Amino acid sequence: MNTAVILLGANLGNPELTFSKGLDIIEQKVGKITDLSALYETAAWGVTEQPDFLNQVVIIRTKLKARALLEQLQEIEIILGRTHREKWHARHIDIDILFFNEAIIDEPGLQVPHPAIASRKFTLVPLDELLPEMMHPVYKKSINQLLALCNDKLPVKKIEKASRNSA
Repeated sequence: MNTAVILLGANLGNPELTFSKGLDIIEQKVGKITDLSALYETAAWGVTEQPDFLNQVVIIRTKLKARALLEQLQEIEIILGRTHREKWHARHIDIDILFFNEAIIDEPGLQVPHPAIASRKFTLVPLDELLPEMMHPVYKKSINQLLALCNDKLPVKKIEKASRNSA
């Protein structure tokens, strides 16, 4: 079994409902969800003239290999209403693989760990909630250390602790 850490993000429609549906589909198609962060709200990153985002980190146990996981997550994005992949634009759902076991993968269309983890508080804050001591396999620093070093100034507001029943 493999352990994958993914990030859900959305700022169109009803992100909480989309996340809930997404978690159900992830459990059907990908594997068992073992932990969830709270929901976090943050201003849009990159292209700032758009609604605030909700984000959530999810830990999954899966039999899938990294490339197959990416393909399944992209299919789930389409099921949940994702229609385009413009970088940093508004979307109904975005699902990124942050970590896959302790692997370092650099292939066309698949980079793990996600290359932007260390620069984004909206990723680091929910990661720190679940895995503060986890070592980043490239930077050789814990998530907590990366968060302390992060220069991202966008506020990240905890909305609520998610549970499988309420998510």
